[in-house]
Parts: sequence; C-alpha cells; structure tokens
Amino acid sequence: MKKTIQDILYQVAILQINGDVKHIITTLAFDSRQVIANTLFIAVRGTQVDGHDYISIAIDKGATAIVCEEYPAILLPHITYVKVVDSAEALSYIACNFYDNPSAKLQLIGVTGTNGKTTTATLLYNLFSSLGYPTGLLSTVENKILHTTIPSTHTTPDPIQLHSLLAKMVELGCSHCFMEVSSHAVVQHRITGLTFKGGIFTNLTHDHLDYHGTFAAYRDAKKLFFDKLPKTAFAIVNEDDRNGKFMLQNTKAKTYTYAQHVLGDFRVKIMENSFHGLVLNINGVEVSTSLIGSFNAYNVAAIYGTASLLGIPQQELLVAISKLQSVSGRFQYLTHPITKVTVIIDYAHTPDALENVLTTIADIKYTASKVITVVGCGGDRDKQKRPIMAKIAEQYSDYVFLTSDNPRTENPETILHDMLKGIQNPSKVTSIVDRSQAIHESIQQATKNDVVLIAGKGHETYQEIHGVKYPFDDTIIAKRFLEKQ
Repeated sequence: MKKTIQDILYQVAILQINGDVKHIITTLAFDSRQVIANTLFIAVRGTQVDGHDYISIAIDKGATAIVCEEYPAILLPHITYVKVVDSAEALSYIACNFYDNPSAKLQLIGVTGTNGKTTTATLLYNLFSSLGYPTGLLSTVENKILHTTIPSTHTTPDPIQLHSLLAKMVELGCSHCFMEVSSHAVVQHRITGLTFKGGIFTNLTHDHLDYHGTFAAYRDAKKLFFDKLPKTAFAIVNEDDRNGKFMLQNTKAKTYTYAQHVLGDFRVKIMENSFHGLVLNINGVEVSTSLIGSFNAYNVAAIYGTASLLGIPQQELLVAISKLQSVSGRFQYLTHPITKVTVIIDYAHTPDALENVLTTIADIKYTASKVITVVGCGGDRDKQKRPIMAKIAEQYSDYVFLTSDNPRTENPETILHDMLKGIQNPSKVTSIVDRSQAIHESIQQATKNDVVLIAGKGHETYQEIHGVKYPFDDTIIAKRFLEKQ
C-alpha cells in the first residue's frame, strides 16, 4: 500500500503543516516499535504512554512524517509534521483513508452493550456464513475473514489493525462483517471513520467503571455509537433494558426494537427452556435452537431482527437459527456419563451476566440438584463489582468457591478479600487462590445431577498473573477433573 501524505489526511482536523505533503507513505504506526522506513507515525496520548515522547525514536527508525498535537522543540527539514486537534481521531481517519475506506464496501454491523456482544456478533457471523454469504467477524474471542481465524487481542482492534482487517475482507470478497464495539473503542476514536450499516444494543449493566468513572459516562459512551450512525443505517435495541430507548434519542438511523416482556418490532417468547435448548416464538412463529437460557432468547431476537433488516427471508432465517451452536465459553457445558454432573463454563464476568447464568441454571436443573459456583474477579479492574459478584454467587448457589480470575498485577488475596465483603454466610464459601484447585474441589464436591458453574474466563486460554500470561483453559481443566470423578 502506497499513499502520499496529502491523500490520507481527508477529514482530519488539521491545525498546521510543516513540510512536503507529497512524500510517499508505505505504512502507518502509533507505536514507535513498529516504525520502519517511510512510516507515518501518529503520536497518540494514551492512558499509560504519550506517543509524543517517542517522536524522535520514530524518526530515527525511519518515519518520514509525524502527526501530533504538539510539535517537538526542533523540526527537522526532511520530515513532514502535521499538527492536529486530536491525534486519536486523526489516527482513525488516516487509517481509513490509507486502506481506501473498506467499511463503506461492506455491510458492517456493530454490536454494543455490556453482555452478549460476542455471542450476538459470532452467531450472526455463523448464520450468514451458513447461508453462503462471504462474511467477516471482529470479536473478543477471535477475528475471522471468511473461514480464516486471526487471533484477537482487544474487543475492538486499534484503528490500523481494524482497517487493515476490513481491507483484507474486501479484497477477499466479503459482503458482511459483524463486529463488537466496546465503550473504550467509542471514546478512544477507534471506530471513528467507519461506515456502519447497522448497530445493535444488547443491554447495559455495571462494568468498566474503573475506566469510565461513572455509570452515566459508561452509558453515554455506548450511546455515542448510535448518535454517530448515519441515516442510511438501522439501529436495533433491547427494549426490555431501560437504556434501550435512551440509545436511540439522537440517532439519525432508522430505529427498531426487540423484547421479551414488552411489545417490540421483534418479539420473542420462551416456550421451552432446558439443557437441550430453547423453543422460542418470534413474532408468532416457532423456532427451536440448541442455545440455552433467557439471555440467549434476547440474543436470538437480536439476530433475527438484524438478519431480517439485512434482507434474509423469514423461512431461510428460521432454518439457519435452528442450526446455530453455542459460542465457545458461553454456557458451554460438559456432562459426566454416569454421575450426570454437569459442568458449565461461561465468560460471565459482570454481576448481571453472572445472575443471568445462575438464574438460567435454576430454571433448567432438577429440583434436587445442587449448584456449585466457581468465580473470581479480575485484578486492576473495577473493584466495586467484587462484593456484588460474590453476593450473587452466594444467593443462587448451594456452595461457592471464590478463586483467582486474571489477577494481572494485583495480589489475588486482596481480590478475594474484596469479594468476601459481599458474603452473608461464610459457611457456604471457600476461598482458594489457585483456580485449578478450586475447579478440582468444586467438581469433587458435586454428586449425582449437580451443576458446577465455572464463571469469569470462558473462552480464554490463559491466566494473567503479575503481567505474565500462563496457559490456562477452564474447559480443558474441567474436563480432566470431570473424567476422574
């Protein structure tokens, strides 16, 4: 890819330019470690690092152009400097222009909300792929271009990676792309410059307050995604969530709703809910699916509504929905063939998600079956939810093992101490720092027909301790212990 500097500055709010804008740029970078010859380096102010401190390093490594909010003290004659209002916003527009605005050539659907983003985006990818549409996916678990998987590092990639992936999708003939849109991505301008065909809102509950500060700021970040949708797009929101209609207040997009408990454009009712799956009635038509739980009924309603708005005929859509399988680490379960002990692995890492999973288990388990929950909370993240998570686990479980999730740089004992503040009856709770041991003891404690929930990590194949990621997969570990039961 080759572009002149002036070719990639469209829509960027420029304050000043020093140097030749006819220079040829062959790559973009906002991390000085990725700079090579003929790079345009964008100096972005992050939460931990300020890219302006690395301008001289970028130039030494071969950068020929610098985009920044403040000029360095000395301007070199052979370097082009572009002073902008906001480097993060400029980065997204520059990446969009450099890769020839790929999102405008796709039917791009963004999914935002606290819970259900990964499941909804992945199920839409699976559904459209099964119907023969060349499709892409950008998610927390993985990125996919057609049937090729690219590892995922963030819920929403950085702008350079994002536009590069979208450009590859266009190059390989994709017609649709379904992507998760995080609140961080919205406020950090990672989705600025993208052309969305539609936006989906799942729900809004307590999460990421360590970053946003207040629930209102977190909610407003989600809303900003809908505020920026064009009038050519559609917005479809969960009307059962009290924030659903709020998301639509200032959008220019055409608006739709889905719901279980109130009237919506796409109304879903649960007819049957068991470990075998759901039988649903959507707008008067019945459909069976292997997906489990009332939260998945919402996901199916969102999928049905979105696919309908994208022109998929109803009968074709219902058949495709009936064939969908659960997403990795989302209510994924294993059952012992003799004891019938069921182990459920789920990514639930927010109070609302944990409550959804546990209430679903309560709805579908045998009356005499005990529920044993293994749960932790991440380190260096929102501390307010720790006692709430423990309280919910205790409320809906017969026994609880509090354990490590991803401690990151925090002492896991401190995290468990914070969680214990939410416990009312300590006699039904055990704290075990070692997650593998906690899983082992939970399965060992289970007897015939009991249910063990292992919550918090789901699809993750690592555990982050003191900043280092070690191999750790809840599913593999649970399966090993379950087989020994």
